[in-house]
Amino acid sequence: MAKTQRWRRGRSAGDGTPAEARPEELSEETPTAAEAVLEADLEDAPETADVADAEAAPEPDGTDDAEEPEDAEDPHPPLPHVPDRSGLTGWLFGGRNPADVVPLQLLQAAHAKQAITTALAMGLVAAIAGRPAREAGVVLVTVLVGQTILGWHNDIVDRQRDEAHGLTGKPIAAGRLDPGTAWYAVIVGFLLLLPLATTTGAKAGAFYGASVVVAMLGNIVLRTGFLSWWSWAVSFALLPAYLSYGGWGGKAVGSPPEPAIVVLAALLGIGIHFTRAVWGLVADHEDGWTYLPLKLGLKLGATRLLALSTVYTVVVAVLLVVVGARVGLSR
Repeated sequence: MAKTQRWRRGRSAGDGTPAEARPEELSEETPTAAEAVLEADLEDAPETADVADAEAAPEPDGTDDAEEPEDAEDPHPPLPHVPDRSGLTGWLFGGRNPADVVPLQLLQAAHAKQAITTALAMGLVAAIAGRPAREAGVVLVTVLVGQTILGWHNDIVDRQRDEAHGLTGKPIAAGRLDPGTAWYAVIVGFLLLLPLATTTGAKAGAFYGASVVVAMLGNIVLRTGFLSWWSWAVSFALLPAYLSYGGWGGKAVGSPPEPAIVVLAALLGIGIHFTRAVWGLVADHEDGWTYLPLKLGLKLGATRLLALSTVYTVVVAVLLVVVGARVGLSR
């Protein structure tokens, strides 16, 4: 109340009347009645403005309107050991990568295209030769198992070569499939093959078993030199005997095959060998192989060799059909 005190000192000491004040003193020190009331109200009133501001301010709700940065890490990332079971693949394989599933690795190492094609062809030939549907079905399944065994054995034998050439489509060479597991599959395949092959006759089963064994020897013996075609010729030549001696039941005894059919089957095997060899000529040449398809490929070129091998194989297959229709499969 400094202004009030100064205003009281301005009074006269003698008669108690206010002394005359100069205009400057009245304007600076003498408060009006309204100002005096306002000062008293301000001194006695609480700080309502601050309280009002505090009440008007919104309570913090723990949220931030600002957008989070895009690269912010998830506070609850998925556990690394929990497999992803989302989607059809996760449901089928339990969240595992299909490349790590052993059955799929075995399927990839089985040369499935060749196995399925050969099995369908043999089943079709059996049906055309007049065999009942059940016998043709057994022939198809038997050949499918035998060709699968050959595919596994081939990848086991070639695992070091395939690894050296960086073939990613070979699970054994890539280290995804253990060779011991592949050998175990080969043994199980033989245990399944023996009863299947003898279902249409013991003699027929023996011929088909011999065909598979010869093909496996071809994966090891003489495959890099001039006589690489021998195993293909012999193994295919044994197939007509498997069909001609076949019947239904282990005691079935058929007839010997026609010699012309046996020769044409051997020529067909050679043609398939040349056709398949074209795709590996570069790698085989780097490894120092000297087999006949490679020598012809160096002289003719891979494209011409593939064309000639394809035409040769088709012609032999047509001759097989024509001769088989005239003389039949067996004598």
